[in-house]
This record gives sequence, structure tokens and C-alpha cells, in this order.
Amino acid sequence: MKESAEASLLGLQKLDRRIDEAEARIAGYEPQLEEIAEPVERLDKEVTQLKTRLKELTLDERRLELSAEERRARMAKLQERLNAVRNLREEAAVHAEMDLVRRSIEADDQEALSLLDLIRRNEERLEESTAELTEARAELEPRRAEIEAKQREIRTELDERQAERAAYIEGVPLEERRLYERIKAGGRPVVVAAMTEDGACGNCFAMVTLQLQNEVRAGSRLIRCESCGVIVAPPLSEEEAEAEREAAAARAAAAAQSAAEDEVEPEEESEEEAGEPELALPSLEPAPDPTAGVQGVVPQLPTVGGGTGRRPTRGIPIIPVVEPAPEKAASDPEADTE
Repeated sequence: MKESAEASLLGLQKLDRRIDEAEARIAGYEPQLEEIAEPVERLDKEVTQLKTRLKELTLDERRLELSAEERRARMAKLQERLNAVRNLREEAAVHAEMDLVRRSIEADDQEALSLLDLIRRNEERLEESTAELTEARAELEPRRAEIEAKQREIRTELDERQAERAAYIEGVPLEERRLYERIKAGGRPVVVAAMTEDGACGNCFAMVTLQLQNEVRAGSRLIRCESCGVIVAPPLSEEEAEAEREAAAARAAAAAQSAAEDEVEPEEESEEEAGEPELALPSLEPAPDPTAGVQGVVPQLPTVGGGTGRRPTRGIPIIPVVEPAPEKAASDPEADTE
């Protein structure tokens, strides 16, 4: 096996990374398109529902009109029958039926009026929704067209990358290609990693044994890392290593910028929730009593306005002073008898 086998797989991996990046850029525009399409789809659905509702109301109105025409024709026949009655019994029966038909006609007329009012309000709402839909489409169409143009541009680049990959992979031996595709299908982000100058795997940085290092540098066969399972390629030249570091730094910077944009809004919300800092209130302690420790003087509690008095300040308990009761002298039984 030639020494360029791992190098060819590294080139294939670079093409796959560019293809993945292009597909990710295309998918990144999908949320924006959904956001643009949401109000238009909502208004379009509302307009469709209003049109369906108006059609149903129109059919109901037509049904009431036919029912009213039938009842009016029945009323005309009953009127002719009333003119031809021969006794009071037939006349009473015709009058009763005419009353029923008349009430039905009045109910149909009332329902028809309600339907006409409902149709009018739905027509007004349909006109407003149609105007809003037209305005939303006119406002959002340029933005949607701009995003779709960007997607088409990226798709053109993606097609070129895929054609380049198809031409490139023809020069990769079948055995190497199968191994590469098998590892890639396992979901590994890295399939081939160049070995470092000190003999470590370029993906997990686990040390490769000396024998395998020699085989990797010689390119006699494909060697996989015993720790992470990627294909270990010979060390890159200084120019290739520098280009790889720059590409990795660019990808890391793009990922950091995206993460920073996602964290801006939570930080602002946390600052708003924090609000103004609370003011520390000084602790209120009672002033020392100058009469403390002096015998014969009862300590006076401080009052609200300063000085001493009987009215204590709020929050300071009142301690009553209890004087001991005088002891009674023991009675002399002899004096009592005298």
C-alpha cells in the first residue's frame, strides 16, 4: 500500500466536512423560513375557513328560502280551501292548519334574518382577512426570496462539493473507501486523524505504540487508534498543520459566536429580574442608660421624643419593677395574752 493512502482519506474527510458545513448552513435558514411563513399560513387558513363557512351559510339560506316558498304555497291553497268550506267544522280545521303554517313561515323568516346578519359579518371578516393576507405576503415576500436565494447559492456550492467528492473518491482504493465509509456511518465526527510528532493520536491524543508509529509513518497498512478507533495518518507537514489549526480555530470561533448570541437574551433577563439592590437598613439599638448601676435609682426607659418617661419606644418591652413586700414581725404569744 502506498504512503499516500492516509493522505487520500484525509482529503476525502476535508471534502466531507465542507459538504456537512454547507448542509448545516442550508438547514440553518429553515427556522427563518418557518418564522416568515407562519403568519401567512395562519391568515391563509383563516381565509379558507371563512370561505367554507360562507358557503355553508349560503346553502342554509337557500334551504330556508325554498322552505318558505313551499309554506307560502301551502298557505295559498289553504286560503282557497277556506273559501270553499261548507260547515263550521271544516272551517275550524282549516284555520288551525293555517295558524301552524303561518307560525312556521314566521320562524323561517326570523332564521333567515339571523343567517343574513351572520353572512354579512363573515363577509366583512373575510374581506379584512384577505387584505391582511395580501399585506403580509407583500411584506414578507422580499425577505423570503432573499433567504431562498441564499439557499440556492449554497446548494450550488453543495452540488459542486458533491461532484468533487464523487470524482475524488474514484481515486481511493475500494478497501480504504469501505473502511472509511463504515467508520463514518457509525456517527464519528472524525474518521482520519494525523499522528502528532511525539507519536500520539491526533483525535484522542492517546499514545501510539512504537511499532504502530513506525507502520503509520511507513504507510504499510491502515492503522486504527486503539483508544478512539479513528484511522491514524502520518504527521502533517508544518504548512498542513498550520492550515489545519487555522481551520479548527475558525470553526471554534464560529461555534463560540453562535453560543454567545444564544446567551445574550438570558443574561439580559437575569439582569432585569435582579432589579435594584436592596438598601441595608441600620440596626436600631437602645441607647445606654446613664443611671445603670446606681443604687436607689430606677432606670427609666427612653421615650419616642427623647428623655425619659413612662411611654416606651415601640419594640422595647416594659419591665415592671416589683418591690418586695415588708415582712411581718413574729407575734409574741405572751404579749397577746396580756
